[in-house]
Amino acid sequence: MAQVPTPDAGRSSSDSFLAKERTIAPPGFNRWLVPPAALAIHLCIGMAYGFSVFWLPLSKALGIKEALPCGPEVGFWQELFISGCDWKISTLGWMYTLFFVLLGGSAALWGGWVERVGPRKAGVVSAVCWCGGMLISALGVHLHQFWLMLLGSGVIGGIGLGLGYISPVSTLIKWFPDRRGMATGMAIMGFGGGAMIGSPLAAELMKAFATPDQMGVAPTFVVMAAIYFVFMMGGALSYRVPASGWKPAGWTPRRAQAHNHMITWRHVHASKVWGIPQFWLVWVALCMNVSAGIGVIGMASPMLQEVFGGSLIGLTKKFGELDKTELTAIAGVAAGFTALLSLFNIGGRFFWASLSDKLGRKRTYVVFFVLGGLLYASVPTSAAAGSQLAFVGALCLILSMYGGGFATVPAYLADLFGAQMVGAIHGRLLTAWATAGVLGPVVVNYMRDYQLSLGLPREQVYNQTMYILVGMLVIGLISNLLIRPLDAKHFMTEAELAEERRLAHERAAATEAGAGSQTHQATPTVWVVLAWTAVGVPLAWGVYRTVLSVLKFIN
Repeated sequence: MAQVPTPDAGRSSSDSFLAKERTIAPPGFNRWLVPPAALAIHLCIGMAYGFSVFWLPLSKALGIKEALPCGPEVGFWQELFISGCDWKISTLGWMYTLFFVLLGGSAALWGGWVERVGPRKAGVVSAVCWCGGMLISALGVHLHQFWLMLLGSGVIGGIGLGLGYISPVSTLIKWFPDRRGMATGMAIMGFGGGAMIGSPLAAELMKAFATPDQMGVAPTFVVMAAIYFVFMMGGALSYRVPASGWKPAGWTPRRAQAHNHMITWRHVHASKVWGIPQFWLVWVALCMNVSAGIGVIGMASPMLQEVFGGSLIGLTKKFGELDKTELTAIAGVAAGFTALLSLFNIGGRFFWASLSDKLGRKRTYVVFFVLGGLLYASVPTSAAAGSQLAFVGALCLILSMYGGGFATVPAYLADLFGAQMVGAIHGRLLTAWATAGVLGPVVVNYMRDYQLSLGLPREQVYNQTMYILVGMLVIGLISNLLIRPLDAKHFMTEAELAEERRLAHERAAATEAGAGSQTHQATPTVWVVLAWTAVGVPLAWGVYRTVLSVLKFIN
């Protein structure tokens, strides 16, 4: 086994600078500096949700005004390497699929590594992968080689997504053992909000870089990669982890445990979770919640247009009776509706995760499944009644619980399996997200096509789909209700925990952090204000741009 480096070894090397023991916070460090560091990374990688802003420009990269289509003999594999015709939007969508498959896969594969090397090194690697992937994609656009885009943003960027997504989870839970849900909710809220900032920014940059013979996508990738790299590196280098045994002043773990028997203060090794029933029950619960929500997200805009048709712009026509101008008008209204859903998706991440600190994680998930099931079941009724308010309200609440499920589950895992390796366990759980990313859209899209093939009117094609999604939530509810505290045999012994902490460099780090504790002063408040301002200003700008779109929908 390789010798574990000591805190004083190799101080001049970049590896030592990124080592976990170099990130131990000194006494007096303000823990409220850690959430903005996590947000800085999540707001950048969250642009994965907004990559569809590039699809239309890229589908006309050669033709500019109109797409230059490939011949019928050109299949998907030929499109990877062909440079004489434009890519189809359906082909470009594979990059979106790769994002979330690689996110789940890389988080599961390297979750243990993230725990041992710490959030700083993981954040730096994430920044290099995500931003480097965008630069490779820029080259792919310039050379019109789609395989380079898949390699860059899809594969390398997808790995950066996974590492960046889980990098702060364990750290935040250790800094906020008294507010686990709120802490992870703040960070994961950033992932949901990344597209709110990135999409309008990309649109403005493409407009600025566009020329008569270029859509401006390649330079947009380069500029955004540079901006994201600065923010992500700033976040990664700002990470600090608490010394082993640290706890908030005045907070007693055993007293907190007495209020919720689902919370353990022992720890499970990440390598053992595959064989623990509770892990798979949480896996199913998350998968069902996400499958239902992600299916709705993917079809929210066409669903609103097809269900309400001309009534969205004050006409009595159904969707199939609208002309091109009217279709363009209702598409604009639907864009505002999509923006409204994004606000609820983001707000729900913080709201539900924070509420789970009071309500408990298991009860919070019960609310997701019971209330969510009732809301899904109400959609066909509100659609048939022509009630836009009930329809929109139901979907907004559904999307808030979709985001809330993501933000609450890291704290759920920490409650069940302990905080020592929760980042690695969370990484393994994200395979449920990768599964849901395929399952949800397939169910919604194929059911829609099947209903249309039966000759059903467009305003009715989603009814059966909603009831299928209710069935998914019932499965999730049953899984959640079956979750019980773990048997003692699954937890690490004191010797195993000590060895894991040694591998994670915590023992040496704790000694280093404790030395000279009398000389350290509290973090100046101004640094906390500046850190929150650095992430708050871009987020506020993204919310402002989103609200402008929402106002078009409301008006």
